[in-house]
Amino acid sequence: MKVEYISFDDVPQFSSRDKAYVNEDEKMAPFYKYKVSLEAFKEAIEDRQKFPINRNVLVNVLNQQYEQFETSTLVAKNIAALASPNTYTIITAHQPALCTGPLYYIYKIISTINLTKQLNEKYKDLHFVPVFISGGEDHDFEEVNHFNLFGQNMEWQSAEKGAVGRMSTANLKPVIEAVKEKLGDHENANFLHSLLDNSYLKFENYSQATISLVNDLFKAHGLVVLNMDHADLKSEFIPILEKELFDEASEQTVLATQKELEAKGFKAQATPRPINLFYLDDQIRERIVRDDDNFQVLNTELSFSESEMKALLHAHPEKFSPNVIMRPIYQEFILPNLAYIGGGGEIAYWLERKTQFEKLNTFFPMLIRRDSVLWVDSGSFKKMNKLGLSYSNFFAETNELTKSFVVKNSEHELNFNEEITKLESVFEEISAKIKMIDVTLEKRSNADQAKFLKGLKELQTKLVKAEKNKSEVAVGQISKLAQKLFPNNSLQERKDNFFGFYLKYGDRFFEVLLDALDPMKKEMVVVLDV
Repeated sequence: MKVEYISFDDVPQFSSRDKAYVNEDEKMAPFYKYKVSLEAFKEAIEDRQKFPINRNVLVNVLNQQYEQFETSTLVAKNIAALASPNTYTIITAHQPALCTGPLYYIYKIISTINLTKQLNEKYKDLHFVPVFISGGEDHDFEEVNHFNLFGQNMEWQSAEKGAVGRMSTANLKPVIEAVKEKLGDHENANFLHSLLDNSYLKFENYSQATISLVNDLFKAHGLVVLNMDHADLKSEFIPILEKELFDEASEQTVLATQKELEAKGFKAQATPRPINLFYLDDQIRERIVRDDDNFQVLNTELSFSESEMKALLHAHPEKFSPNVIMRPIYQEFILPNLAYIGGGGEIAYWLERKTQFEKLNTFFPMLIRRDSVLWVDSGSFKKMNKLGLSYSNFFAETNELTKSFVVKNSEHELNFNEEITKLESVFEEISAKIKMIDVTLEKRSNADQAKFLKGLKELQTKLVKAEKNKSEVAVGQISKLAQKLFPNNSLQERKDNFFGFYLKYGDRFFEVLLDALDPMKKEMVVVLDV
């Protein structure tokens, strides 16, 4: 395996905001607190100490959740270490996507694991724990109930509602059996079969199944997985929940930050509401809204006076679920965290939160862009070489790539650029003569010239198309390669699942990533199976 790194600036699929943050554009400076570097963690650690958390509650909750799972000694040590004031977390998070969903689910976890290794090496008197938060309270079932396997959409059907993590796994068996059949029957496939059996077919609810799967994949590296849907954790969060319910603490603050970002050319990511909380119960996760002196739960008949709502909050904090605006606050309020690792879209909505964190007196972490990866398998690598192409060529849109390939490899000159330049000079001379004789004919002359040049350029396009037809085999190979490396002109990591790679490479897939990924590099990783 050969690993290369390329600048984010050379990846057109990344957004301008994503690049601006990674490149420390001064326009981004007001919206984050720490520059991304190992040295900057010293300041973050000093600041974090001003925001103590209830470590005993955190450790007890984790121990309860892990009673159901067989895990490693390293994970157990990391959970126990969280009781110490010298231990901090590095967090990433994701919805509980079926079978981990797209590749970047794996990449963000490995980015987090690798960063904690660097920090444990640099700050030897402290301890750093990688934490993955599985967003079991999410109710966007359509976002998590499927994944792409060998170009086919594998989908879980369920009529349940509410938080996806609380859903039963009873009706997961058909899709899991279909996945296993598609994976086949050999050594690497059998590992994946076992992974599926020991998670989705073993545990009663989807959150437990997801945590089990992630634990089985990464327990050897000390990854701690947390489900924040727990009454004890939310009891700790009651002071913030009260501010959000009764003072509507977040909406105007976040809107003001979004306005500042929009003035700098960056669109808003998430819509804040007067109350950024859901009511959570069996088969229910619905928005809480205020109507004069009462609180309503949308799409239900539930209604509470202010006193009833306060009593409910203190008696049953587990019935309150943060939305995307409040989830980062909740996360940082209950964990001794220093940094959040996420993709470009996640970092974008975190950049809208700094003032909100300040207002709610909560630590605002370092924001670190996860590693992005392009994996080029051996077959694709050989085909690219045979065509005289590099992986960098495939970042272009497929039609543009095939057009440039045909022009470059044709035996004939396929453009009229030189001729067009000469003609434009002649047309200028003609226009000058016409202007001297009858200025009213100038407009007609210019129109005729434009029409002629347009026709010439259309003819040039037809020439390229004709040559494409002659190069049909090569063009077809390029299109297939492009679809494999950049499905639907999107990044591979946003579409493909890791199962296909594990079938081919086995544990070597993870070993290469664990060796190559480093979010401190601020570059895209390209793995070449040469």
